[in-house]
Amino acid sequence: MSSYIILATLAVAGISLVLQNILMVRITQSVSTVLITLVINSSVGLTALLLLLFARRGTAGIVEAIGTIRPWALLPGLLGSFVVFAGIWGYQRLGAAPTIAVLVGSQLLAGLIFDAARSGRMTLSDNAWQIAGAVLLVIGAVLVAGRHAS
Repeated sequence: MSSYIILATLAVAGISLVLQNILMVRITQSVSTVLITLVINSSVGLTALLLLLFARRGTAGIVEAIGTIRPWALLPGLLGSFVVFAGIWGYQRLGAAPTIAVLVGSQLLAGLIFDAARSGRMTLSDNAWQIAGAVLLVIGAVLVAGRHAS
């Protein structure tokens, strides 16, 4: 698959995330708790994925999915729900741009640390350009989110 297709897909996903959060803030404004918004979001996603899995693999796919569940395999769902909650909270309290700036900056730093640890190349000389880019992104995030920090 072409890198351009992957990059375009990621760009569309980034735009979709902004739209998702805007819509979820709107839902949250009309219900008594953000938990209702999170339940709606998760149940729609789960239903869509189960339908796709069933369409591709039938009941065997559902059985395999259930059989794959281990305690540690629940963590991604919990982490994902936390990210969605934090995004809604940030959009409501700070706005889209500061929320995105902080999320992207922190993701980039965590990603750089993960990639460096995985590759075993954790020296400054091996990662100078990536570190410089991350520092610039964090500075940008501070500039975007800074007026909302107080």
